[in-house]
Amino acid sequence: MDIVKGTGEHSYANNSSMQRVVMAKVKHIVDEAISGLYSSMLPESLAIGDLGCSAGPNTLALISQIIDAIDLESRNLTRHPPELVFYLNDLHGNDFNSVFQSLPAFHEKLITEKGEGFRACYVGAMPGSFYGRLFPKTSLHFIHSSYSLHWLSQVPPELTSTLNKGNVHLTEASSPLVIQAYLEQYKRDFHLFLRSRSEELVSGGRMVLTLVGRSTADPSCVDGNRVWEQLGQALYHLAIYRRCT
Repeated sequence: MDIVKGTGEHSYANNSSMQRVVMAKVKHIVDEAISGLYSSMLPESLAIGDLGCSAGPNTLALISQIIDAIDLESRNLTRHPPELVFYLNDLHGNDFNSVFQSLPAFHEKLITEKGEGFRACYVGAMPGSFYGRLFPKTSLHFIHSSYSLHWLSQVPPELTSTLNKGNVHLTEASSPLVIQAYLEQYKRDFHLFLRSRSEELVSGGRMVLTLVGRSTADPSCVDGNRVWEQLGQALYHLAIYRRCT
């Protein structure tokens, strides 16, 4: 499943305010992590991976935030800021083109704000699933992922066509078998994610991962599942409509 590309009314770029709110809530955590990383290592260049970057204003907002944090820490240490390399990762169907098309204006804005002496900032794409290796060993200093790791790599293989019929996630009516199937799939995925990142991070590197959570231990509680129930209902009605037409 890919996002709606471009900048139209129904595009992801214009319908990602919830993700932007989440980024704002953890901004201080990202700032503290990246500043602490830089001050402890003082590298000439920093390589940063944004996993599940998607497209639209949120993608460049994170880059801008990290640049500001590094710039401030450099001033505090009376040092020239390092060169920054940002690797944007998402699935191959992501709208990377719209991100790259906005980079010239973004760079001009940086020079205006930081001055002509601002050191280089490089941005590239690394498409592919983050459930596996993406980068060479010990090549990244900082890894960020926001609102992406709740997506599984696949439908749990333990689920049959009738075991969770009519649903795309857990519901209050889900059986213990369904709950266990999702749990085991997530364990496999998250273990693979962490193992892959452990090989890609330099010694002393850092990660900030923001995940969807819930307020209780009950996996079917409504605060975490309402959106999936609504999505499941929409997909169900689309399937019924297609069969009827």
